Amino acid sequence: MRGGRRAVTVTVHRDGALTSTSYRIPVAGYRIGLTLAVVGGLLLVLGVAFYGPIVRAAARVPNLEREVERLTTDNERIRELAAALDQVEANYAQLRRMVGADIVPDPLRPGSSLPVAPAIIVLPQGLQAEREVGASEPRHWPLDERGYLTRGQVGVAQPDEAHPGIDVAVPIGALVRAAGGGTVLQTGVDRAYGSFVLLEHPNGYQTMYGHLSRILVDRGQSIGAGAVLGRSGNTGRSSAPHLHFEIRRDGVSIDPMTLVREGWKR
Repeated sequence: MRGGRRAVTVTVHRDGALTSTSYRIPVAGYRIGLTLAVVGGLLLVLGVAFYGPIVRAAARVPNLEREVERLTTDNERIRELAAALDQVEANYAQLRRMVGADIVPDPLRPGSSLPVAPAIIVLPQGLQAEREVGASEPRHWPLDERGYLTRGQVGVAQPDEAHPGIDVAVPIGALVRAAGGGTVLQTGVDRAYGSFVLLEHPNGYQTMYGHLSRILVDRGQSIGAGAVLGRSGNTGRSSAPHLHFEIRRDGVSIDPMTLVREGWKR
């Protein structure tokens, strides 16, 4: 250092050279340069730390755009399939209304190659058998309108196919009557039965009426045979309007077709 001015001398010697080159840098300039170098290094480190993920995300943008385009196409196909399914269901429902009920195999004719839906024909109004007054066993047909037996009683020997009671296809709004006199044990809405009425009769009998559109009795109410319980419908686990009619004795399901003999024929 000369003349009292503080400086830093940097000597550069190239390999094989006979002379060296010296650079004299003031201390203040040296400190400024060093500070700038440190700040630049820090900025570089921060830039890599903060902007690295952004750069990597930006590199994925084309792939994400292609994925969004694929999902959009898939969603459009799903909407088209859903619309087609709705149309098929609407056509199926219209066909069911035209024929009156499902076409199902006759449980009494397992060897038949043609599916049939046996008709349940009730007695005309005014010709029904005289119904008892007060509590009585369930012996009467619960419908006034002509219906179609779409599913019969299936025993518990095959649990996967068990179906207590019978299903009778009738239009929505058909009167549903008590098969016998008794007490309304329960009314409500069930996931499977839909809107239902459960009656209690003498000698351990109970009757269940499911998939109703309206319930016209109250819990605890005493009714006689033939009293109107509600109107048929399509509620609960049901694919078309029908009445689910079930008879139980001491908690065991009984085929209604073996107990109720009035008002129907095949």
